[in-house]
Amino acid sequence: MDSQEMQFHKEAFDKIPEEKRKRILDAATDEFANYGFENTSIQQIAKRAEISVGSVYKYFENKDELFAMVVKENLTLLEELLLHHSSSNEDVIVKAEKVLKELLKFSKKHPQLIKLYCAITTGNNTEFSRLLAQRVESISAKVYTEVIEKAQSTGDVRKDIDPKFFAFLLDNVFMMLQFSTSCDYYKERFKVYLGEDVENKDDFIIEQTLKFIKAAFK
Repeated sequence: MDSQEMQFHKEAFDKIPEEKRKRILDAATDEFANYGFENTSIQQIAKRAEISVGSVYKYFENKDELFAMVVKENLTLLEELLLHHSSSNEDVIVKAEKVLKELLKFSKKHPQLIKLYCAITTGNNTEFSRLLAQRVESISAKVYTEVIEKAQSTGDVRKDIDPKFFAFLLDNVFMMLQFSTSCDYYKERFKVYLGEDVENKDDFIIEQTLKFIKAAFK
């Protein structure tokens, strides 16, 4: 999917100050994350962004287009994070540790973005959002598979596992940890297993997750 296919706004949106663009997208992110696509209105977003409803329609054709723009911007952040920390020549467990630390940090810093991603992956959404989510899934699938294959070639990962399937399992572990630090249901579920103070157990979570991954790979 090239950049031209990913444009979900009118030309006027590119001409307004960066602060205003960020304010609109932040407001839309919060509303969609908290109330879902169906229960969020242009009126809510405009009020939160402190602009008129007419201004929103000046920048976006409809709610679908605004939602797709929000999703695109937020998933791009996750994509860049993943690519940055998976491209080194380090041991696969070292890479996993770096990605895990950054994902946890990112999730706590941007909980609304993770809520939005959770809504996309678990709910009924527009074709735009499905395509955008698939974009990130294809990136993670490719990166994790290549990391595992490379580690198999150097002897860091056992050769009797299927790289694609283990990439899928690894991505599920990382995704669930993100949801468990940001999304209400998964946060409560996390507490059932690790206690009410789970939010203060990052070091423990990272240590135990790496042991789990290492046991599977070695």
